[in-house]
Amino acid sequence: MKIKLTGSNGYIGRLISSELLKKGHAVSGINRNLLYGASTNLQKELRNADVIINLAGAPILQRWTAENKKNIYNSRVVTTRNLVKAIIDLPENERPKKVVSASAIGLYRSGDSHTEESTNFDDGFVGEVVKDWENELRVLPMNVQTIVFRLGIVFGKEAKTIHNMLLPFKLGLGGKIGSGEQAFPFIHEQDVVNAFVWATETLETSDTFNLTAPESISNKEFTQTFARQLKRPAFFTIPAFALKLVFGKAAQLLTQSPNVSSRKLLNAGFNFEYPTIKATLQNIIAKS
Repeated sequence: MKIKLTGSNGYIGRLISSELLKKGHAVSGINRNLLYGASTNLQKELRNADVIINLAGAPILQRWTAENKKNIYNSRVVTTRNLVKAIIDLPENERPKKVVSASAIGLYRSGDSHTEESTNFDDGFVGEVVKDWENELRVLPMNVQTIVFRLGIVFGKEAKTIHNMLLPFKLGLGGKIGSGEQAFPFIHEQDVVNAFVWATETLETSDTFNLTAPESISNKEFTQTFARQLKRPAFFTIPAFALKLVFGKAAQLLTQSPNVSSRKLLNAGFNFEYPTIKATLQNIIAKS
């Protein structure tokens, strides 16, 4: 298949591209400038592609200054809007047959449990971004299959989340965040790759899925498991106010989280390679 990716130079984009290339697909990235430029240029890039994978998006864990918020929003919502417009403007016989897009569990209100049918959405900045992001995809033509994955925290050897925590935990300075009771929906990078490849190659219906591991854990349980894998203590607590000093309002991404079910994805036939936090961390730490 001929596959085009936005966000192809990002952490997840590189992993997905590599896997699809191994499987013999023709894979290429869409230049970021095309996503903000003239629709005709983007149309040329998309013409006769079989699948578009949409991964574009600036890092969200950064101080939410006015400029950063605009960049976070535009890099997801405006790029997706322009992508969809370019697809619609193509002649029907030249349109991609399928769009597989990233989204985020930040759509959901923290502190509650959610399936994909939940409408109890976050009413803050993150919820606004994700709602608008997904809404742009809803206007795609009916004959363009659309699959949306709402991702949890992605773990992998090169993931910033793991990279930032590994040294403090190895030094015995790791600890839970705040009370540690908040939900901690996670997903191994390989399962993210596998899900996007599965959706690209196998899935034949439009749908939306929570892309998080089946095991539901708290931040405290993650901390304990991570420390055990490293054979280190984790007695410390990282207070919420300390995170706010670093990240401002974006600290809520670390101190609050929804509890998310991936049952729908399992029922659709997807098999997780790393369904538990123990299996996930064992694999990552063995590679570190």
